Amino acid sequence: MDNVIVLIASPEVRGLPAIAEKVKRFVGASALRWLAAGEACEMVTGAAAAGLELALREEFPGLPLDIAVMPAAGRRKRLLVADMDSTMIAQECIDELAILAGVGPEVSAITARTMQGELEFETSLRERLSLMAGLELDLIADLVAATRYTPGGRTLVQTMKAHGSYTALVSGGFTPFTGHVAAVLGFDEHRANELMAEGGKLTGRCREPILGRNAKIGALKELTRRLDLRPDQTLAVGDGANDIDMIDAAGLGVAFHAKPVVRERAAVRIDHADLTALLYIQGYAKAEFVL
Repeated sequence: MDNVIVLIASPEVRGLPAIAEKVKRFVGASALRWLAAGEACEMVTGAAAAGLELALREEFPGLPLDIAVMPAAGRRKRLLVADMDSTMIAQECIDELAILAGVGPEVSAITARTMQGELEFETSLRERLSLMAGLELDLIADLVAATRYTPGGRTLVQTMKAHGSYTALVSGGFTPFTGHVAAVLGFDEHRANELMAEGGKLTGRCREPILGRNAKIGALKELTRRLDLRPDQTLAVGDGANDIDMIDAAGLGVAFHAKPVVRERAAVRIDHADLTALLYIQGYAKAEFVL
């Protein structure tokens, strides 16, 4: 079975055409297709996928260049399930809430350990929320409005939708954020945890059961069944340990600017480019992007 190699250069990379020709010779590919001039290209090879990405990274060390290797067939996916914090948006919402509550360092330390897989997500979320009891809901609304988006996110969602895909934002974060982010980026649906409040202030709890690692893979499987898709028609992307299971289960699992524990498990890792890289790895040319 043929495999495709996709090369995606960061803006600071110069000379991608020359690098691409070297890769082409290295793997014995017969042709080179440019997806975006000087930015992204692909080539089909009969070389076995096992170890190919690592071999290419060793051949071109130190370059801010993303290299993806995957089967050439069935690349365009019909379902996108995306994590939110540090994936579709450039922040961890619970850490931002903690800063407002005056417990930023304590909560961010727990978040970091959780995303590395050192702490169980559901337990750590309860612990972090308990530290924020009393935070006023009005402050949360201001924080939601100031959300910082990861470049390329809206283009990713809108382009996949324009080509018939269903898109879902599934987060271990909170519904005030996912509702806003889903609306801005154009997701078909969103799922997250519901914060509990009394008298206009957080109680320090969220509604059970908590949406965490198991719920994310559960959402992927449920949506696959609902849409009558095969598992190989799905794409999942995330950055933290609670995304690993859904990334493993997807037809194409992508670790996006992810923690080491996630990069080691994902079929594809994007370390340098923005979210439009997920379109290139599906074979979309830049001319097809919906901006």
